[in-house]
Amino acid sequence: MATPNYGYEKRQKELAKKKKKEEKLREKQYRKLSPSTDGLAPGDPETDVASLERDPPTVPELPTKNG
Repeated sequence: MATPNYGYEKRQKELAKKKKKEEKLREKQYRKLSPSTDGLAPGDPETDVASLERDPPTVPELPTKNG
């Protein structure tokens, strides 16, 4: 009877893991280059990055001791 080749099985697992990791990285880069607009309304100040860059959120000024 032949003995199991554990080295081969381990290598196959490592290759599958590496392939999955590269695939996830590729998908992440794709999403970064072309973001989807699911659930986001263009021009909505809450979600529109361009409007946040133009008009940063206002922070109320704290009262000072003198006045």
